[in-house]
Amino acid sequence: MKREPAVAGYFYSDNPRELKFHLSTLIKFRENKIKAKGIIVPHAGYMYSGWVAGKVYGSIIPPDTAIIIGTNHTGLGERISLFPGEAFITPLGETSVDKELSEDLIKAVPLLSRDVMAHLHEHSIEVQVPFLQYINPKVKIVPICLSKLSLEEVKELGKGMAEVIKRHSDKYILIIGSSDFSHYVPHEVAKKKDLMAIKEILKLSEEDFLKVIYEERISACGYIPIAVTINACKNLGEAKAELIEYQTSGDIIKDYSSVVGYGGIVIY
Repeated sequence: MKREPAVAGYFYSDNPRELKFHLSTLIKFRENKIKAKGIIVPHAGYMYSGWVAGKVYGSIIPPDTAIIIGTNHTGLGERISLFPGEAFITPLGETSVDKELSEDLIKAVPLLSRDVMAHLHEHSIEVQVPFLQYINPKVKIVPICLSKLSLEEVKELGKGMAEVIKRHSDKYILIIGSSDFSHYVPHEVAKKKDLMAIKEILKLSEEDFLKVIYEERISACGYIPIAVTINACKNLGEAKAELIEYQTSGDIIKDYSSVVGYGGIVIY
């Protein structure tokens, strides 16, 4: 099966020319691009979080395959769901699923389930695909949608993912942790709490990151994808992290009373 877009015309334009133009304004290519192991990028509507996401995508060498780890907003499907279909469709065309990598992940990580339902209406993975299509039209993807996991499950998934990536050293595979940060709190509260969490991401400590999320009650929707991304990148070898950009929706629309936070981070 091929997954039809669920949020085109809502989170981003459903007109191919408009979408390509919008992406060209959001993605500013950096001269010295980073060969990243993983990235953390937001997944809100492009008018809100696209500037942060675009700055990250413009900072990295385009991957051959991207493992996109999203969060399950809908509650449908399996807790740890790998999309078993052939492709994702966006207004820019079809992007194929990397079936070889997907099958190896299923074999290596018993936690993973082949499941369509978790992906049908989920935006956290979909909104990353046009960015990837823009920087590499031939890119392939492996979409993984997660619900809440224990720390042990985070580590098991991250370790298994890294082991499979190492076996596919003939291609450049990027891990994408798709997440927004604080939701619907005042700008200064969001910024203070989010930067506490980002500090632990930059230290590459998934345990301390999750501790801050729970203790400070930070409403970052994709904290599990972030934790898995951190762990997988560390298992790929020595790693460092860099904060590329942090903004809130208040920075865009100038209403600071109730905002959503967006962080863009590169792990290399």
